[in-house]
Amino acid sequence: MTIPLQNVTSLSRIQENWLAAKERRLLNWLCARMPAWVTPDRLTALGMIGAFMIFLGYVGSNLSSSWLLLAIAGYVVQWFGDSMDGSIARFRRIERPSYGYFIDHSCDGLATLLILAGIGLSPFVTMDVAMAALAGYLLLSIHAYLSARVLGEFKLSYLAAGPTELRLMLIGLTLMMMALGSGPGYFGLLSGFDLFVGTVAFILILLFVIQTLVTGRRLARSERGE
Repeated sequence: MTIPLQNVTSLSRIQENWLAAKERRLLNWLCARMPAWVTPDRLTALGMIGAFMIFLGYVGSNLSSSWLLLAIAGYVVQWFGDSMDGSIARFRRIERPSYGYFIDHSCDGLATLLILAGIGLSPFVTMDVAMAALAGYLLLSIHAYLSARVLGEFKLSYLAAGPTELRLMLIGLTLMMMALGSGPGYFGLLSGFDLFVGTVAFILILLFVIQTLVTGRRLARSERGE
């Protein structure tokens, strides 16, 4: 089945991450208590402010590890803005499906670039490794957007993890940066943080390859009428 690009209202959202149900209850609780002046567009802008906070926190960690607290706060701000913008639009029944889909995911791409560029500019992870992780994340994003086009399914989680779990993992990584510092590690030019982020990059790229093969076979069977 294929769908026109503009028909985003018919997308089936597939969200199977560990925290999905609890997060949805929290977001609904927050939506019911947001004042009228808190609009989806303002929340999207807040999410981008959070991404800039993360970027500045990691870059500032070249001066002092205490700057990483700004990055951690940025993850909270970015989660709130990014998770609430679509939630509050649906809660108030003021969705603009095509506009919201386009703006939200465009901002997601820019926010991911800011986060991983910031990590690469920190003293903890080399830029090459950070950009490999960025490539892996964006490849999976491309797969999600292509699947939305050709299957009508928008996949929001992989391996029972979604954006919220990824943010929590990055917060944990940042706390480890604060605890362990950026001194020489046991792996030569690559630090333990490089190896961790590099492993994540490898997993993301491998997931993209596997999901591409699975979806390709599914589409081939569908078009053969099987």
